[in-house]
Amino acid sequence: MIAGIDHFVLTVRSVDDSCDFYQRVLGLKRLDEPNRPTALVFGTQKINLHEATRTFEPKAKAPTPGSGDFCLVAARPLAEICASLAANGVVVEVGPVERIGARGPMMSVYFRDPDGNLVEVSEYKS
Repeated sequence: MIAGIDHFVLTVRSVDDSCDFYQRVLGLKRLDEPNRPTALVFGTQKINLHEATRTFEPKAKAPTPGSGDFCLVAARPLAEICASLAANGVVVEVGPVERIGARGPMMSVYFRDPDGNLVEVSEYKS
């Protein structure tokens, strides 16, 4: 009944700081539209950003910065992701390590964004 994920929402302390991080480190694109949350676009998906002091309705019952834990699939080799993390001073907490994703075996690295959300970036094995 479900084909995929269109978007998810992160509650953040600062939309600008979050956009800067995700644009600089992972190459996501910022999208600002009138009367809509700022979004980070990648592939055919997006992350909507709700600033903790300015959320949109409807929303999660208790939106909190730093409560996210999610996995993104890399469009480039994981080594390039790791190089971008290092170049931007982002500490890798775990990885690269083997994991099993929705489509099978993959290699993953874990790090945190400015709000403390746990971000996993993975590369599926060919």
